[in-house]
Amino acid sequence: MNYFLTGTGTGVGKTYVASLLIRAGRNAGLDTVGMKPVCTGDRSDAEALHQACDGVISINTVNPVWYRTPAAPYTAAVVENRPVDLALIRDTFRQLRAAHRSLIVEGVGGWLVPIERNYFVADLAAEMAPPVVVVVHNRLGAINHTLLTVREIERYGVPFAGYILNEADPIEDVAGVTNREILTDLLGQPPLWTVAQGATTLNHENH
Repeated sequence: MNYFLTGTGTGVGKTYVASLLIRAGRNAGLDTVGMKPVCTGDRSDAEALHQACDGVISINTVNPVWYRTPAAPYTAAVVENRPVDLALIRDTFRQLRAAHRSLIVEGVGGWLVPIERNYFVADLAAEMAPPVVVVVHNRLGAINHTLLTVREIERYGVPFAGYILNEADPIEDVAGVTNREILTDLLGQPPLWTVAQGATTLNHENH
């Protein structure tokens, strides 16, 4: 199980889903670990992945590049006058892939968040080359954001593995009730999994 997780935006539940995937892999007997190449702001995302990995790798291996500025990596790098160390990210990724059978990589923000001026999360995912899974927050606007993200993934020529619907909030409107059905119709496939707030396991949709 090797995936690169991106999202339809910031705060859609990528870390929550990544942690569930890591734990599911480890519970299934895989040596699954997680990687968050870049963190900005606090380091809670990396800490959650580190905990999900049962601490078998160091926090600095989970997250090789960390900025305190809560912004896109390119913005944070400019503010802190410290370029993103892509060589360190690449080397850490290679070491993890060589040492572990299963790796979940969590991107930062959405698909086109800039890491450098002309280098985006999409470029990093294309370099790493695992299938991409999109985490979708089930709310108004999810259809547009999901279709834009999936089309960009396809334009980059990166394998699209599917999407995970995160029902983090109570479903109280028409969009929340119908998004799963409409996305299934428009994308030609149901979600790989759905997750709900407080869930400790993944709910398989089509497996």
